[in-house]
Amino acid sequence: MTSTSAALRWLERLGPTWANVWRWVLFAAGVALAVYFLLVRGLVHDAIPAFVIAGLVIGAALTMRVSMAIPLMATPVLFVVTRLGFGGIDLTVSDAALAAAFGTAVLLGTRPFSRELRALLWCNAVYQFATVLTVIVNPYIQNTVEWFHAWLLVSGALVMGWALGSAGYARLALRLMVTAAVVIAIGTFATGAVQYVHGDFVGVYPTWPFAMHKNFAGTVMAFAALIVYINPDWARCAKNPRRALMITLIVAILMTQSRQALIGLMIAIVLVVSRRRLSGHSRAVLLLLIPATWMIISMVNDQIQSQNKFNSVFQRLDWLRELYAYWKHSPIFGHGLRFWYVDPTIHYQPPQGEVEVLVSAGIVGLLGFAIMWVGMIIVLWRMDPVYGTLAATVVISRLVQGQFDLFWVSSQVSIPFVIAGICLGAKAWVERHPPSMVQGAAFPGTFVTTALPLSGLHRASRDRL
Repeated sequence: MTSTSAALRWLERLGPTWANVWRWVLFAAGVALAVYFLLVRGLVHDAIPAFVIAGLVIGAALTMRVSMAIPLMATPVLFVVTRLGFGGIDLTVSDAALAAAFGTAVLLGTRPFSRELRALLWCNAVYQFATVLTVIVNPYIQNTVEWFHAWLLVSGALVMGWALGSAGYARLALRLMVTAAVVIAIGTFATGAVQYVHGDFVGVYPTWPFAMHKNFAGTVMAFAALIVYINPDWARCAKNPRRALMITLIVAILMTQSRQALIGLMIAIVLVVSRRRLSGHSRAVLLLLIPATWMIISMVNDQIQSQNKFNSVFQRLDWLRELYAYWKHSPIFGHGLRFWYVDPTIHYQPPQGEVEVLVSAGIVGLLGFAIMWVGMIIVLWRMDPVYGTLAATVVISRLVQGQFDLFWVSSQVSIPFVIAGICLGAKAWVERHPPSMVQGAAFPGTFVTTALPLSGLHRASRDRL
């Protein structure tokens, strides 16, 4: 019995010790990388990575007082897809920020995980097990690296979001995400204005605050628009700012002409309206989907009528035919994750989610992919709609987007799973802080300090999120 007690005391001390080690490792690595980008690579070409790394260094320094400082600072950085590219490593700023936030969440996040989060992690584990077979059958470094990368984009993002929500930072984290998307929207307006002045009315590829593809800009703004539209009780976005934000994001998405973003957002809104238990969402909004649908059909029809074999429609059809012929050479386990990096005959990423998984990981991988998604959607859809509606629809939105373009793309995968994790964490925080405990509870960012009547206690518990 004594040995057991000693072991438990040793484990209790080990957690804070490793947390401190992690913080100082991040601090040292951040300083070294910031110096590298500023002095070796030069500020002119690498300003964004340098500033991002400097922010993470500040977060590491603040971790002693605010345990979730690094995940909070990493939240808006998830929207930065500029590549670091140092020492032969090709990594986006978003992935680096997610890795740092995930490490902090593992060491300092709330335990135990909720039942829903554990179920989601197991769903992802099924897919990871299915794809590890292609890693074994196709032994090359890009295959192995992408296996860990895909796990980080799903499970790592869920754990990061959970840590933020369960620590009481759900509202702040969502606001940081919306702010980052609004910055991209402003960049879209600026780039589009210059483009329209010259009579060019094609889809806008924003060049500020960094150069980005229209589909990236459109999809991440669609995630933010969904947050603003659903506006769960615990997010508490006022009506007038919410309307302005929604208009800003929708107009910017339309300017990018990202069809996958529009379709994903439309499907998500239909699902939100269909949940009758969720009040405050008028069905009249469905009327707005009519012009959006017309716009998408018109763009696709114009491309078909043009008979231009190099436009996106005909190019995708050619690619799908090539990929089908290529898949037949290894149908069971596929050709390996990121096979287009090593095989000169197919030098592009498949333009559709299930096709990419099928060619990369074969029938086995596609089966695991299907189990993962069906399981996750069931778990999230069965949650309390106050938390589950945003979590389920943002994840479904990403799945819909992946039917029309690249799927496994850095932040376009991680952001919706971070949002889902935040929703799960918010639910756990409210469950741990029932109305009877709200009055006088110490909580980061709490501004309500006066006594509250019993009727207002539950609302206060949600406001503190």
